[in-house]
Amino acid sequence: MRLDGRIAVVTGGTRGLGRAITEAYLAEGASVVAAARNPYDIKELADEYGDRLLYQPVDVTHERSVQELMDAAVAAYGGIDILVNNAGVSRDGKIARLSVADWNTTLATNLTGVFLCTRAAIGPMTARDRAEGQSGHIINVSSCVAGRAAAGAAAYSASKAAVEMFTRTSAVELAPRGIRVNCLSPGYIDEGMGKELAANERAWEAYRGRLLAGRLGRPEEVGAAAVFLASDDGSYVNGSVVEVNGGLNWAA
Repeated sequence: MRLDGRIAVVTGGTRGLGRAITEAYLAEGASVVAAARNPYDIKELADEYGDRLLYQPVDVTHERSVQELMDAAVAAYGGIDILVNNAGVSRDGKIARLSVADWNTTLATNLTGVFLCTRAAIGPMTARDRAEGQSGHIINVSSCVAGRAAAGAAAYSASKAAVEMFTRTSAVELAPRGIRVNCLSPGYIDEGMGKELAANERAWEAYRGRLLAGRLGRPEEVGAAAVFLASDDGSYVNGSVVEVNGGLNWAA
């Protein structure tokens, strides 16, 4: 129970990797606010974990909605110890035909959303009374394409690269406030876009040789990394980008 008594907010926390992180945090004893536009099947977890799980609707691109999320976490559990900025969208398209609307939507959700949630969480995190040596922690979710060129992913890759630099800057600024900030960078995971890739026989054949592990990652492996970063086990990790990609050989 490495997160016993901790309070976590996970955006995009009702499906995909966000849900995997929500489940991992609950299993480790945390109370979790799973925030997203839609609850999907989060009721299944609520039935299992009772009042340690709260669903809160949120649009991370809207400042008021984000503030309502943080207020809900404080009202329900008394504060915030962990924030996982996981909500994200992908609008694929080569630059020549990528619309301004799709570009703006991607940046607003993947980057501005991280900024708004981080800023809104600083006050509640700073106000928490923690044991000596414990810190608040923010985890931003990036992607393996943040630092590697992939045709058709200009908007998504640019947003995630910016998230990684935002992470490093936040770590410098928030360390004096007792808040660690790290970035989790998943590779190809058997969930969401990774699952769609594996289902496309032609695309999967092109990418499979790049995975040194020889398989897609499992969502729970990303959840385990998120637990490590948020727990005391990761107390000396700050301003880092932690890759969970099974050894991705992009040059293959």
